[in-house]
Amino acid sequence: MSDYTGFKEIGVSLDGMVATVEIRRPPHNFFDSALIAEIGEAFERLDADPACRAIVLAAEGRSFCAGADFSKRIDTGTVAEAARSGAGRHLYKEAVRLIRTRKPIVGAIHGAAVGGGLGLALVPDFRVTCAEARFSANFTRLGFHPGFGLTVTLPELIGRSKAALMFYASRRVKGDEACAMGLADLLVPQSEVRTAAQSLAREIATCAPLGVIETRATLRQGLADRVRAATDHELDVQTRLRQTQDFKEGVRASAERRTPQFTGS
Repeated sequence: MSDYTGFKEIGVSLDGMVATVEIRRPPHNFFDSALIAEIGEAFERLDADPACRAIVLAAEGRSFCAGADFSKRIDTGTVAEAARSGAGRHLYKEAVRLIRTRKPIVGAIHGAAVGGGLGLALVPDFRVTCAEARFSANFTRLGFHPGFGLTVTLPELIGRSKAALMFYASRRVKGDEACAMGLADLLVPQSEVRTAAQSLAREIATCAPLGVIETRATLRQGLADRVRAATDHELDVQTRLRQTQDFKEGVRASAERRTPQFTGS
């Protein structure tokens, strides 16, 4: 059995054949490459542990994951620094690492999954959610371009037209609508999201583990490579758009909770 201690940003527990990986950056669980790397490390350790047959990805706090905290990064200058240092490329390398892991994952999406947080919510095979949850690819509202492989994972899940509408309009989707459009799989009361996700994971875990792993590998064949190629393109465009006035305006407007005034510059 693997050692699941030593993580700073997440907790990992194993109950029977189901592991729970919990993000611990409340209230909104903003991410960076360090957090995504820890999740990837946990998934890989669980892949190597025969006692684990399925994984639940959950989070404490108000949001599941509200994406990157642009409101702080733009003021400190670290957005530009991240672009120069290659931190974004490292982040997306870690994101692809999540996609490459082998065991089935159920997402417990109890609150907002926004921007890159939506990308993280689409790493699992299934999503259990509630009416209070919100799913949003809000990149264009920030004067930005989608990332975290969403240009592959979102249209593959809900279709090109619905994904395009979420991207172009930065549309926010509630939990019940997410289930209706195939973005989520099960709608339960908010207090039951995690237990329902664990129940679904246990159902999967009762099946033959080698059969499940190989079936999953067949269904997801080539996905990680497509996501890797997409993140290369996404990051190149994001790096360019970070230099625009519209991006600066979008981030400021978001921080100030007002409607952005874009100029196309």
